[in-house]
Amino acid sequence: MTLDELISEFDRGLRSIAGVSRMSRPIPESNAPLSVDGGLVAEEPQLTEKEKAHAAGLMRVNHVGEVCAQALYQAQKLATSSPGLKQSFEQAAREEEDHLAWTAQRLKDLDSRPSLLNPLWYAGAVAIGFVAGRFGDRASLGFMAETERQVEQHLDGHMKTLPATDYASRAIVEQMRLDESAHAAAAIGAGGGEMPFPVRALMRAAAKVMTRTAYYV
Repeated sequence: MTLDELISEFDRGLRSIAGVSRMSRPIPESNAPLSVDGGLVAEEPQLTEKEKAHAAGLMRVNHVGEVCAQALYQAQKLATSSPGLKQSFEQAAREEEDHLAWTAQRLKDLDSRPSLLNPLWYAGAVAIGFVAGRFGDRASLGFMAETERQVEQHLDGHMKTLPATDYASRAIVEQMRLDESAHAAAAIGAGGGEMPFPVRALMRAAAKVMTRTAYYV
């Protein structure tokens, strides 16, 4: 990796931790049902304080997931010598950066904040991603696919518990879910291997600790 690339990755890492991310796609549009009253289009329903707090907790978890995704892809790019695989990780990282920006903005809209532990999550994900990458490209792609599958399952769960009238958050989560599914399929298509059960179980356990902590902190 060249010096320019290292500087670019360092800059991306700092922006990920600080919550200053660039989006290449606009925030997904809300699917709120619109009604007309006296010629005016109604705004989205207001959430109660309890609903806002719950939605913010879930979006904070999603934001942490995207911070970790940036770290994982950066580490996996460093670990592989394949130009094609580096490009695949870069493409996925750019789409995940959209997610990072979307969730950061939604947290602001909900009068909330990102996790205070983002530097810790980022550092841990870098280490895990680099280790996965050192086991070879097949293992690295398999790890990517399993990660995306587990994230997709988490997002499915969020869609069930987000407030029914929080259409803005739901639109973001749904697009994220579609992207994660596509990333998993791409990793498998590129030759990703199946992760052993103990590894999958360990990944789920680590994710559970992260999500429960990030919901509040």
